[in-house]
Amino acid sequence: MEKMTFGLIVGNREFFPDRLVEEGRERVIKVLEGMGYRVVTLSPSDTKLGAVETAKDAKKCAELFKEKAGEIDGIIVTLPNFGDEKGVAQAIRLSGLNVPVLVHAFPDDPEKLDLQNRRDSFCGKISVSNNLKQYGIEFSLTTLHTEDPESEVFKRDIEKFAAVCRIVKGMRNIKVGAIGARPSAFNTVRFSEKILERMSISVETVDLSEILHRVSNLKDDDERVRRKLEEIKKNYRLQIVPEEKILLMAKFGSVIDEWIEENDIKALAIQCWTSLEWNLGITPCTIMSLLNEKGKPAACEVDITGALSMYVLQLASGQPSAIVDWNNNYRDENETILFHCGNFPASIYEEKPEIKYADVIGTTVGKERAYGACAGKIKTSPFTFLRLTTDDNEGKVKAYVGEGQILDENPKTFGSRGVARIEKLQELMKYICENGFEHHVAINLSRVADAVKEALEKYLGIVVHKHNAEV
Repeated sequence: MEKMTFGLIVGNREFFPDRLVEEGRERVIKVLEGMGYRVVTLSPSDTKLGAVETAKDAKKCAELFKEKAGEIDGIIVTLPNFGDEKGVAQAIRLSGLNVPVLVHAFPDDPEKLDLQNRRDSFCGKISVSNNLKQYGIEFSLTTLHTEDPESEVFKRDIEKFAAVCRIVKGMRNIKVGAIGARPSAFNTVRFSEKILERMSISVETVDLSEILHRVSNLKDDDERVRRKLEEIKKNYRLQIVPEEKILLMAKFGSVIDEWIEENDIKALAIQCWTSLEWNLGITPCTIMSLLNEKGKPAACEVDITGALSMYVLQLASGQPSAIVDWNNNYRDENETILFHCGNFPASIYEEKPEIKYADVIGTTVGKERAYGACAGKIKTSPFTFLRLTTDDNEGKVKAYVGEGQILDENPKTFGSRGVARIEKLQELMKYICENGFEHHVAINLSRVADAVKEALEKYLGIVVHKHNAEV
């Protein structure tokens, strides 16, 4: 993952001992840098102790943050003592930064509450939070009201905050690609471009015929095609796939890569059923699997909000996502089969995936036109699921998120599959149906539901239902 930078505001109030601020600032910086993060903060030569206390300090901090605005992904406020609530709020407002903010406070030692040692950060955090509310500045809080910077809970909170920052930054001013038209049979994946545009998410469209034309003009010995062939053969088992079909996949993949680069696409969705099969003679699954693995989430059937859901999970975890069907019941009311024809990123499978023909589409177009689907079982792992959708009736984006466990079970079916256990699954299914969500859902082999909800709801204005099962 790309190295992140935090703007650090160290709060101070004159009444309290200087050494607590001096020592506290150094401890927080040491922990953050030790975790691999860059820190932008005032130095002791800029202000007293490198902290923010006065209006003049706040202005200096704001100027520093403005200067480094292109680098700063989030702001951390740390309170080694009570802190000056106005100074903190003013520094953030004057900086003009629109990034997530985390408020942290140091704990006091109950055995050292004399004038030389007391912090009162417990109390000061409430005052700082109150002022941020008054200023209209959204902020996040640590798990515990006060935390030692060296504690594991603080480090987990920083990792969660980093995930929040990645999501917020990654979802601003982006383009997603729609390749082809939504198949008529897939009304479920309709979406509103205009609602997404209000969130600064633009949809770049291209007709499938244009892609096919570019494929037809590629020569077999083109360097781009050769490289893509090598990539396919390296990452998948291809024993039953005819060589001419692998070549077609390589040409298709080369054109898609080129189009993504030309248009600066962050995520995409491709028409499959059944135009690609009839016109090109392959399914796009292998190429989508490669894209997913390389951090360009690709969803099926022009499911744009499905692709965005994959992208959010990828931003949060730094790992590739997959798009799946909530496919079938299993042996328990809290178990379900997750399935798709086969476009999961290779690293999600238990073993190196095998490329076959897509069984379901093959019954319609013939298996000779349906080669390209990946087959295999999803790794046993905790996972997070997420679904974004545009609600045209209410004119907003909404979502649900939750966590579960991919089991060791290998269901007796074809394609890409896994069995998931999600506590209170029946309640989740009712929520999905009653609120008009799609049958596709994005999954990621990580636990990031809390960070996703925090980022989407608090900083991006999306109403998020978190499935609150204990897993």
